[in-house]
Amino acid sequence: MALFTRKSARSTGPTTTTAPEAATPTATTTATAAVPAAAPGLAALTGDYTIDPAHSDIAFTVRHAMVTNVRGSFGDHEGRLHLDGSDPARSTASVDVRIASVDTGIKDRDQHLVGADFFDAETYPLMTFRSTAVEPLGEDVYRVTGDLTIKDVTRPLSIDLEFNGAATDVYGNERVGFEGSTQILRSDWGLTWNAALETGGVLVGDKVKLTFDISAVKSAPAA
Repeated sequence: MALFTRKSARSTGPTTTTAPEAATPTATTTATAAVPAAAPGLAALTGDYTIDPAHSDIAFTVRHAMVTNVRGSFGDHEGRLHLDGSDPARSTASVDVRIASVDTGIKDRDQHLVGADFFDAETYPLMTFRSTAVEPLGEDVYRVTGDLTIKDVTRPLSIDLEFNGAATDVYGNERVGFEGSTQILRSDWGLTWNAALETGGVLVGDKVKLTFDISAVKSAPAA
C-alpha cells in the first residue's frame, strides 16, 4: 500500500480523509508539507506482500439511536500489497472483504446487516478496494487513494496510513504493519435503510468510521 520511515516518537494518530466531495463529511482536504525523501533502508522492503487476516483487523463504528456507537468488524478478508521502497508513490493495494463475515457481537443484528435492507450479501458478497494513487504526506504518513466498491457502487476513497514497523517473525516471515482510519457516508454507497425514533432522529447514523490495522507478509521471490 505504502511505505514509511520509522519515527522516533509515535504520532497521536493518522489523519482521516475520504473522497473529495463538496459539503459532506467525506470531503476532507489536507494541505501537504514538504515531504522527505525515502530513506535508503526502505529499498529492502520493496516487494509483494499478502495481508495476514489472522493478525489484521478491518472494522467500523456507526452511531446507534443517536446516543451510542455500534462497533463491528469483518473477519474474512484478503489482500495484496506491492511496496516500492525507492519510490513509495508506486506502491499499490488490493483488498477484498467478504460481507457475510460481519460481526457486531449480536447474531440478529449481523443477519440484518447481511440481508437486503443493508448489504444484501447474497447478491453482493464482496466489498473491494483498489488503490489508484499513493501520496506521501510526511514522515511515516501516506495518503492512499482508491476505489471502494459496495453493492456495485464504486466511489473514490482516501485513507491516511501510518507505518508501524517492519520485522522478521519467529517463523522467518518478513512483515510490515500499518494502521489508519477514514470516514464515509454509508448512503453514498446505497446503504440507506433506517428507522425513525419517537424522540426524533434515526436509529442508524449515516457517518461510518472505518479503521484498519494491517499486518502483511512478504512473498518469496519468484524462482
